[in-house]
Amino acid sequence: MNEQDLPLERPWLDNYDPEVPANLKYKNISIPTLLDEAAEKTPKRNAAIFKNYKLTYKKLHTLAERFAANLREQGVKPGDRVSIMMPNLPQTIIAFWGVLKAGGIVVMTNPLYMEKELVHQIHDCGAKHMITLDLVWPKIKKLRKKLPIEKYFVTRVSDALCFPLNTIFTLKNKWQKTHINVPYDNKSVLPWKALFESKEQLSVPIKDPKNSIALLQYTGGTTGISKGVMLSHANITANVEQCYAMLSGISEEHHTFLGLLPYFHVFGLTVSMLFPCALGATVIPFPRYVPKDVLDGIKKYKPTIFPGAPSVYISLMQQKTLSQYDLSCIKYCISGSSPMPVEQMRQFKKITGAQLLEGFGLTEASPVTHLNPLMGVSKNGSIGLPFPDTEARIVDMEVGSVPLPTGKIGELVIRGPQVMMGYWNRPDETASTLRNGWLYTGDIATMDEEGYFYIVDRKKDMIIVAGYNVYPREIDEVLYEHPKVQEAVTVGVPHKTRGEIIKVYIVPKVGEELTKSEILSHCREKLANYKVPKQVEFRDELPKTIVGKVLRRALRNEEEKKQDSKKAASKAEASAEAASQPAPNQVAAETTAPEQTKAETAPQQDQQIQADDAPVTAETVTAATNDTAVEATAETKTVQ
Repeated sequence: MNEQDLPLERPWLDNYDPEVPANLKYKNISIPTLLDEAAEKTPKRNAAIFKNYKLTYKKLHTLAERFAANLREQGVKPGDRVSIMMPNLPQTIIAFWGVLKAGGIVVMTNPLYMEKELVHQIHDCGAKHMITLDLVWPKIKKLRKKLPIEKYFVTRVSDALCFPLNTIFTLKNKWQKTHINVPYDNKSVLPWKALFESKEQLSVPIKDPKNSIALLQYTGGTTGISKGVMLSHANITANVEQCYAMLSGISEEHHTFLGLLPYFHVFGLTVSMLFPCALGATVIPFPRYVPKDVLDGIKKYKPTIFPGAPSVYISLMQQKTLSQYDLSCIKYCISGSSPMPVEQMRQFKKITGAQLLEGFGLTEASPVTHLNPLMGVSKNGSIGLPFPDTEARIVDMEVGSVPLPTGKIGELVIRGPQVMMGYWNRPDETASTLRNGWLYTGDIATMDEEGYFYIVDRKKDMIIVAGYNVYPREIDEVLYEHPKVQEAVTVGVPHKTRGEIIKVYIVPKVGEELTKSEILSHCREKLANYKVPKQVEFRDELPKTIVGKVLRRALRNEEEKKQDSKKAASKAEASAEAASQPAPNQVAAETTAPEQTKAETAPQQDQQIQADDAPVTAETVTAATNDTAVEATAETKTVQ
């Protein structure tokens, strides 16, 4: 018997909230069924609100089926891949449901993608149709000859506005000369309205949800080559049902979600679109992150659930005008991408009164696998407990087949109904990641006696920047394209709010003078914003193995030691300063309000976050929207 087949201990079951079952009876339904049920149960409830445009579940259902019928008229057949390259807008929501109801496979495409990334993804998935935003068109226009897309359907922000804002938006853009001229020819480039010309409705039944691909969600690997994760209808609906069960305590009332996480990311798609639909909740989509706009949106719409990332929460707390806003409407925050620093978590809870739930997931698992309990003990630094029907264990990192005892560090492997079907057209990589039914995450972790899991490190060299996967080799290759670079290597440097930031080490060619600004300028031309390095260090040589391989990990260890030394020096300095103070004053300072002192100093310690650590959702839509266009749509400049 394979050691992986040995009985699995599940200490986490004893720490579930009382109403959370160990096992669920899954409906085995298609994703569009979630919308069908919401439209039937709560037809008049708003599914989404964007500026002066309100979209009820009944209207969303009708538009999605009309969209599907018109897609069919435009040549989309069941099983065809359709790229949706847009930020968070009502059109994105309609398009997502519409493609699925047409029987198509959704390919969520990041609007931040640069040429290499975009060309690779579209060729790899074989999409012939793309739904996109006019503000992205200048990028697409340059690549049309390189893309296999036969038909583009282009929408504008004004398509999601009612009178008079839609007219104001258009006139203002033309007056400010920010209006994008899209070459509509009604053959290969068509306007958004072309997908609603016929009033016929279509909803293709999915006969086998477990074996029918719904989504190709692109992620990377150790090589940096983006891979299409095949997620079935049953994978995703099972994960939604697991979320519903794990968070059953919040399902009794009508909730409003802050739709800030980008829909083109599987985390945002699940917790900011699909899970709200299962709850019959209302979503407020934000196409980009601007702190003041988000605060104004909270004030206006009173959201009760705020899915996000630590960098977003921390950024909001640092706004000078924060005291002018009442955030007590927020009851729950579902946080992912990186651990929330303990002090910032305490401060955020104090300001909002919200419960912040930290969890874990990955694209290959649709994506959520772990979450701290809603009512039970939430452990700082832990990713929480495995979902119902989700088996998780720690195995040895060498062979990956020996289960390790409690407290031991090894690779986290997962098995459950939400685990992917495999990688699109990559059987070898599928076989190395899915073994004996287990998903090998590549994350180094440990489990305590109560079944709470903790991520220790990553087996791969992948860097996570505010929730986005960044692959060092991809950046290395771009750096090597610079004519003055002799050698280069990229590492992730630990960061207290973003998880990691990107640092590159450069060895210039002999006789060449090279500056940081030259490197950054070169990277900005080739890479998405969140992949551009934050730090550049020039060296005479790089550490290597005996066979000449650069020791990436050694450089990361250097950075960790530097940070440890700085922390130790700061503590020593603080201790010395405290020792120099008169004892009575010291006692008084310690007994008056230590928590208040910490809360007041925390923003100062992180004062660079707003400038240097713009949350990933801010970068998400920078390439897809511009300040002028979005501002023109806003009543209160309210806008992932």
